[in-house]
Amino acid sequence: MTSEHLSPENSAPAAFVTTQWTRVLQARGDSPDAKAALSDLCAAYYAPVFAFIRGNAPDEDTARELTQEFFARLLARHGIDMVDPQRGLFRSYLLGAVKHFLADHRDHAQRLKRGAGQPIESMDSGTDTSPGLQLPDPNAPSPDREFDRKWALTLLDRALTELAQEHNAAGKSGVFEGLKPWLTGDTENISQAEAGAELGLNEGAVKVAIHRLRRRFREVIKNEIARTVSDHARVDEEMHYLLQALL
Repeated sequence: MTSEHLSPENSAPAAFVTTQWTRVLQARGDSPDAKAALSDLCAAYYAPVFAFIRGNAPDEDTARELTQEFFARLLARHGIDMVDPQRGLFRSYLLGAVKHFLADHRDHAQRLKRGAGQPIESMDSGTDTSPGLQLPDPNAPSPDREFDRKWALTLLDRALTELAQEHNAAGKSGVFEGLKPWLTGDTENISQAEAGAELGLNEGAVKVAIHRLRRRFREVIKNEIARTVSDHARVDEEMHYLLQALL
């Protein structure tokens, strides 16, 4: 995915409605509507949380178990009640919540060790059945950066899925698939002339179609971002931040 095709500058304004995150904040997590909105957002952005936990867990199975436990706790408790609406980015809230969850999980594990009379070791060489503490790869991206990168990729994937659904409903699935490479940056092996020939369009018509598709892509991305902020004025700021996370 190339960021040059997704520049927030000069994009057409989107017609925003009350966002899901705003609904959650306004109701402070108490109403069925707020709980449904929070559940939808958590389901949509499961992947970034898993990526962050995976960067802190010894193996993938443990990471999946912890991720499921995190969301189960988040949705069962009133974790929204203390959120400051002035800092209302769902991305920031979710990252802070998962960090707090992992810290609590480590503290609980240490208390269990103390209760069992076992010494707490800062490093464990492991056994045949337990790998022990794994030192992080210094060349690997930080869990925070991986969280943001996965968040951005999830957002773009959701936008692409929505575009595909729109074109399918309009009976233009072939057009979307033919022009999709100009959204994802996968154009090394195809030219606009070749795409036009496949779609029965001349090169000028292809250029116009790509321009319109990119403009609509930006609108859909901004709408998706707007679902996760409490202030529409922050949409462009958040869009720029997430594009930087892909670099």
